[in-house]
Amino acid sequence: MTLIYHIAPRADWEVALAKGWYAPDSLRSEGYIHCSTATQLLATANRLFKGRPDLVLLCVDIDSVEGEIRYENLEGGTSLFPHVYGPLTTSAVCAVHDFPPEADGRFQLPAGL
Repeated sequence: MTLIYHIAPRADWEVALAKGWYAPDSLRSEGYIHCSTATQLLATANRLFKGRPDLVLLCVDIDSVEGEIRYENLEGGTSLFPHVYGPLTTSAVCAVHDFPPEADGRFQLPAGL
């Protein structure tokens, strides 16, 4: 199983569980859901979410994603990030981890990842 990762506010994920699908604001505004590979995850978290205590880490099985996944870099640079073009069904998420920052505001991978 190949996984990609998405960092989400806990409240948004709880709403998604009730609906059966997850569609963050970026899907409406940019046309896709931002994700990261395992090697990109901590840099993304520390660059974009430093210090936020309200997050969960969604582990997404790419074989269960109904929308198209494109690996691309739309902001410059050479690292290609997975983008999900379409809502994410909650069944495509095989694990959800609490994702609190450390005391210094930076993130570490949850145990088991």
